Amino acid sequence: MFAGKTEELMRRLRRAQIAKQKIQIFKHTLDARYKKRNLSSHDGLTIKATAVADSSQIEKKLKPDVEIVAIDEAQFFDGGIIDVVNSFVDRGKRVLVAGIERDFRDEAFGPMPSLLIAAEEVTKLTAICSVCGSEATRNQRLINGKPAKYTDPVVLPGAKDTYEARCRTHFVLRR
Repeated sequence: MFAGKTEELMRRLRRAQIAKQKIQIFKHTLDARYKKRNLSSHDGLTIKATAVADSSQIEKKLKPDVEIVAIDEAQFFDGGIIDVVNSFVDRGKRVLVAGIERDFRDEAFGPMPSLLIAAEEVTKLTAICSVCGSEATRNQRLINGKPAKYTDPVVLPGAKDTYEARCRTHFVLRR
């Protein structure tokens, strides 16, 4: 979180648009932070996207002439996303996927490990630790100012939780 993943995805898509390549963008319906019909970065940049509830809808909604398929918040998708992505690549489409590899428990988040393994190229971005300012690779969920408990649900749609980027040293896991 706060590493600029969506912003980087949008930067690559804008370059593809300048090159007059046909793109189509998907995001999970659980990503309701901003506008449902847009891919939105934390700093307010937006680009039109299609919200879908599961990976099979991406396949169904893909336009035939699309050259580049972008999928944001991939961690929310079911395991079928791997087959969907591989199918697109096998058909000659360029696929850009963004997502968080670790949940607030510091465990693999959804299908992200399998997507990382399947990828030909991986760009890992880091945030800045909210405690010390060093490179942050962890997502600290805070509830009433304290780290969430390990037993809390991984995904809380519409929740007003606060997240902070944290380095390994300042990440706290409450069991």
